[in-house]
Amino acid sequence: MIRGRYLTACSCLLLLLVMAGCRYDMQDQPKIKPLRGTTFFSDRLGSRQPIEGTIPRGYLRSDTEFYTGKKAGTGAAGPTATPGEQRIAGVQANAPANAAANAQAGSQAGSQANSFPDDVETFPLPVTQEIVERGRDRYAIFCSACHGLTGNGDGMIVRRGFRRAASFNDDRLRQAPVGHFFDAITNGWGAMPSYSAQIAVQDRWAIIAYIRALQLSQQNTATAGASPSPAASPSPTSSPASGGHQ
Repeated sequence: MIRGRYLTACSCLLLLLVMAGCRYDMQDQPKIKPLRGTTFFSDRLGSRQPIEGTIPRGYLRSDTEFYTGKKAGTGAAGPTATPGEQRIAGVQANAPANAAANAQAGSQAGSQANSFPDDVETFPLPVTQEIVERGRDRYAIFCSACHGLTGNGDGMIVRRGFRRAASFNDDRLRQAPVGHFFDAITNGWGAMPSYSAQIAVQDRWAIIAYIRALQLSQQNTATAGASPSPAASPSPTSSPASGGHQ
């Protein structure tokens, strides 16, 4: 009897030891952690590449003009998409800009059409007051440091010794199509780096709309600043009256 109890106690103790050895803590789950290597796959990478030909949800870029600034059918590759780039609700594909903005963009694109044949000449979305105001805010954050608040290329970075930025008030850029500005913001141009990671697609078009407004304002200022014809000065009174202001 005693021997039987002894064997039973030993068996229970052994079972408890085995169960303790098979226990997993929650922090020791068998899994593959992102960005860590593993021997499970042949390429020894824990993160798997997307299946070729698949498009992540929210990244379908069917509106070529809106997402690339290039005319549809030119075969231009689209810009790198950044998270959160979503077109505003209610804006349809290839929606025409309002008459004033498109007329301005179309008239300015005349002599520059041969220089940028693939760039769109009209805005692929309606240009509203809200769009221009949004562009003013984004311009102040991302563009004014180099191009200046008036677009003359004399921003604070330039004043501190960096090479002079392009002036939006030059005839070359006044006549450039809007797609050229989108290309420059997206892919960079000269000393200017790409801002596709910092500025969403919608905001790029808003900035371009504000640049067009800046060009118009500076053009009108230059016209209004022309020296007027001197007016005939009143002849002085031979004997001014005493007291008071003349």
